[in-house]
Amino acid sequence: MRTAGILMPIFSLPGKYGIGCFSKEAYKFVDFLKRASQTYWQILPLGPTSYGDSPYQSFSTFAGNPYFIDPERLVEKGLLTVSDLKSISFSDEIQYDKLYTEKFALLKKAFSNASLRGKRYQDFLKNNSDWIDDYALFMALKDSHGGISFTEWEDEFRLRDEKKLSDFCSKHKKEINFYKWLQFEFDSEWKSLKAYANQNGISIIGDIPIYVSGDSSDVWAMPELFQLDKNLRPKAVAGHPPDAFSKTGQLWGNPLYNWSYHKKTGYKWWIRRFEKCLELYDVIRIDHFRGFDEYYSIPAGNTTAEFGSWMPGPGADMFKRIEKSLGSMSIIAEDLGYVTEGVRKLVKNTGYPNMKILQNAFDDLGSRDERNMTNEHLPYNYSHNCVVYTGTHDNDTLMGFLKKAKKPVRQNIASYLDISPKASPDAMADSLIKLAYSSPANYCIIPMGDWLHLDNSSRINLPGTLGDNWIWRASDGMLSKKLADSIKKIVHIYGRDNIQNNCK
Repeated sequence: MRTAGILMPIFSLPGKYGIGCFSKEAYKFVDFLKRASQTYWQILPLGPTSYGDSPYQSFSTFAGNPYFIDPERLVEKGLLTVSDLKSISFSDEIQYDKLYTEKFALLKKAFSNASLRGKRYQDFLKNNSDWIDDYALFMALKDSHGGISFTEWEDEFRLRDEKKLSDFCSKHKKEINFYKWLQFEFDSEWKSLKAYANQNGISIIGDIPIYVSGDSSDVWAMPELFQLDKNLRPKAVAGHPPDAFSKTGQLWGNPLYNWSYHKKTGYKWWIRRFEKCLELYDVIRIDHFRGFDEYYSIPAGNTTAEFGSWMPGPGADMFKRIEKSLGSMSIIAEDLGYVTEGVRKLVKNTGYPNMKILQNAFDDLGSRDERNMTNEHLPYNYSHNCVVYTGTHDNDTLMGFLKKAKKPVRQNIASYLDISPKASPDAMADSLIKLAYSSPANYCIIPMGDWLHLDNSSRINLPGTLGDNWIWRASDGMLSKKLADSIKKIVHIYGRDNIQNNCK
């Protein structure tokens, strides 16, 4: 079985309202995928973004991002008017600070016109009662504290004094209900879009980030799940050790899990996380799969990731428990970075397809180093049970990569592809995409920016940096029928127009 898909974040879709959302443009993108004979649409995490606007740093692992709610759908429901939409002007560029003020103003107006008595709304609250009350209360408390981290709140709120919280709920019922309604509206709109995709033969690949944000309702409401001190501050945090890309490593700062506690509970919280993901996605991509074999622990207070240590994770036991509870699932293991024998064993034991990145394939090609024979990103080393990408959201665009590539790398690519090293970046990019399509990998995912031949100004994320990430959007006209038809020809040539969807 050979299939193909496109990586395109929701926020990168075109549209009028400051960010890609569940709008008519999202439905048009599904039509584009169908016309291009694709099987998968891979997206990034759907959670509400917090510090740094990263979808991997969310206020809740269960909640959805209100920015993705379509204002025009709210007009159709009678919750807003056309004049309401015209009263606010959004830029084509994503400006998260403006979204926070102006889009939330629209959403609050829609909420003021919404009914909270309907059966669908009440059923939604009941089905999500294990997290939504804590999340809505957490967000209302954040608003009342000017958005500061919960670790800076007064003790009675930070440590969840029941009487103080009860009093707050009584005084701020409207604000709490607003955040519950946002989740209902998000859920309704996303599931309508997903149903449309599925009806048209498109399956959704979505992420489950390994870690949660330190400033999240998950940590605040369930501190026992994490390695925290008595004041709910992390004893140690997550990150990545120094390597060729960063001399001081990457200090992510997420709280680490108390894995012994999770094991005692039979991984109940993780089972619920995966269950929620199965509601949202058809295929789950597990971010930072290595962390389930070993995780990098950095003592809290360190300003770099240089002095951490590797600690044992839950291993295959957790995935066996999850599968026993939820049944067989379609899963992709993101096993990038330095891959140890332990990670290889975990991937093999689970049977999940892992990831291959063409941008990682050519640094050593042609040398006599024995690593060339085991370079897992070179297509002749692939098994069928893997997913090949030209790059991920953390890589440069393919054009950006090629334009910055050193001469030996370009020579290695040219030799491998049997083309001139003087070939234009456009021609070389097309050849690399075809290389991915022709590989033995059962699954081939190409970022939308690579099909569009966009340069590094359209890069989605540069790990370890803040400021210009998570803001790339396609413009109107980019997703043309002509492009879809050209993609379809490549899909057919390399036998990837199979619409069966089973990633395991």
